[in-house]
Amino acid sequence: MRWLVGWSSAATGAAAGSSATGPAAGAQARAVLPVGAQLLWGDPDPLWAVGDWRPDEVRVVQADPETRLAVFGVCGATDDQLRVGLFAARGGALRHLTAWSGSYTAVVQVGRRITVTGDLAGARPVFHTPWAGGTAYATAALPLADLIEASLDVGHLAALLACPDVPEALGAGTPYEGVRRIPPGHALVLRGGTRDVTSYEPTTSLAVAAPQLAPEQAVDGVRDALVEAVRARLAGPRHAPDPDGLDGLDPGPVPGMGPAERRAARGGPAPGVGADLSGGSASGTLALLAAGLPGQPGRLGGHGERLLAVTFNDRATAGVQAHRDAELERARSIADNPRLHHVVVAAGEEALPYADLDSGPLTDEPGPSLTTAGRHRRRLLAGSADHFVGHGARQVLDAHPARLADLLMDRRRRHLLRPVTALAKADGPSAHSVLVPFTVYRAARKLARTPYPEGIADAARRLMERQFTDEPATGGAVDASLAALTWCRPGPAARWLTGEALAEVSARLGEAATRSPAGGRPGERRARAALARQAADHRVLEQAAEVRNQRLHAPFLDNQVVLACRALPDTLRVQPGARAAVLRSVLAGAGVRDLPPGWGATSHLTHTAAVRAGLRGAVGDLVRLFDAPLLADAGLIEARVVRKALRAAAEGAPLPLDGLAELVSTELWLRRLVARRGTCWTGAEAPRQRAVAAGVVPRARLS
Repeated sequence: MRWLVGWSSAATGAAAGSSATGPAAGAQARAVLPVGAQLLWGDPDPLWAVGDWRPDEVRVVQADPETRLAVFGVCGATDDQLRVGLFAARGGALRHLTAWSGSYTAVVQVGRRITVTGDLAGARPVFHTPWAGGTAYATAALPLADLIEASLDVGHLAALLACPDVPEALGAGTPYEGVRRIPPGHALVLRGGTRDVTSYEPTTSLAVAAPQLAPEQAVDGVRDALVEAVRARLAGPRHAPDPDGLDGLDPGPVPGMGPAERRAARGGPAPGVGADLSGGSASGTLALLAAGLPGQPGRLGGHGERLLAVTFNDRATAGVQAHRDAELERARSIADNPRLHHVVVAAGEEALPYADLDSGPLTDEPGPSLTTAGRHRRRLLAGSADHFVGHGARQVLDAHPARLADLLMDRRRRHLLRPVTALAKADGPSAHSVLVPFTVYRAARKLARTPYPEGIADAARRLMERQFTDEPATGGAVDASLAALTWCRPGPAARWLTGEALAEVSARLGEAATRSPAGGRPGERRARAALARQAADHRVLEQAAEVRNQRLHAPFLDNQVVLACRALPDTLRVQPGARAAVLRSVLAGAGVRDLPPGWGATSHLTHTAAVRAGLRGAVGDLVRLFDAPLLADAGLIEARVVRKALRAAAEGAPLPLDGLAELVSTELWLRRLVARRGTCWTGAEAPRQRAVAAGVVPRARLS
């Protein structure tokens, strides 16, 4: 895990370091250092880069000894552009720091003022906590929790399980008491230890929609942003795995194993650049863009510098054989390109979700992808040192069902015809199909006429009354869309929480309803919340499935791509197949027009089949996991109820599988956290107690 950490002290001479202030605190701070850190600048407001950062991932430009900018990650800006951004930030223009291509975190120091920018999606969050009369900040929450010896915030875990994509329930909290997160699209500004969180996004009217671009112009913007995002990755130096960091060099020919299999067995990626190639539209677009840009996009050595495209072939989901074969055939058709080198990673039951849950690193926060980390790691081991993934494409391109209410607010009723007609056909012919358009229209109109505080208060009431209508395992596309036509709704795991936990989350929502008189437009707000949730889970996946010497690149989560996708008109988004149509236009503009039949088809069936098969195979281990769960000790669940639900789901009961994944992943994360040894800090005055020490969780209760 890689992170940056620093602090802003109220002291004028040296950085503070404990609950004290003044010279004694400064001396104590100098004895506290993050483990494995690289100092970028020192007192009075030091900044470190911690972890295995590559040299090209940490860039510092300086105008004078008290004015400097550090950029962490992949940034497409030149040094001159960084200097221009530094001068603009010195005058307070923060948007200049977020306008470059790539995925990065920028830290600006102007005298005693420090500015740390987050991203629009939330894949690169920024955390902060009060410390020594000042403020410590980092891009990971666990180091700050270690620094202040934080305990577990059980109320935040309850909100994360009950309403995972509802910002009003989660607030600015984290699983650690006292450690806060800045919202997406915001920056943390520190002045002499005092902190301020400010938005760098342009303000828009709450009454009317912002002027929308023409569809062709908006699609061109998405194409340009994606091309620049891919080019920013390709412009960097090529990286090869360090053989000294692996178990050994290639042992040579092994019967039945090729070079890729031998490399995966010893635990290292291939040198150069690669991409996922699942047969879907998102990964296929990135692979074709990366392979088609001028230059040398692919692997080091070999002929043609081809890009390594990796396809995962799941042999354990026999129930959806036809869909799986269709995906594999589309991937092979896309890979029929002289600049692509195609590798198929075949796996059986050992790679199903919930397999091998005993092993895995501790992530910064819990996330549902902990249950599938081993599955993803098998695919990533066959990938390259820099690997493209299509995560976030659905959230930034597709229309959230609540956007239908936005269309009604804009008096664009005729644009509802195509989406509601497609919904009526999605579940097949039935006696109620003729009523679907009217039912969806009525729900969208109700949402458009519901004030924001009233919608939040209604969600709080439903939690208290245990009204859970969102059951994706039983309902079809129409039911899921109707359930999503709300300001906010309980998550799939809420039905298994205790009444005490639901009451805590309901109180959080009630406070948000009275505190926020206006909430913008429901479709835009729900879409941003869904994107933040996806970005958070992508970050957990990066840490849980991390392969040494490998970097995952998700261009759809970049600031510039998110902004370009937000400019797409709602009337274009709500059309059936809009994501595939936009990406097809993006590829056509980049010179790629020959796409295989069925390109753009969704993969929900194969994913659901794999999850259910993995649940059936691991139900015994999962039931034992909840024999004495820490979640029950914290007062969040009743173990007996969850064990019963796991057995029922394994037998095919129509229960929300996403909710069970969230419960399992949170329990796994808690166990790894409690079993952890050591801290992120060293030195004579370093904190001796690790965050959330053993014994804290059983004593924790909701207040």
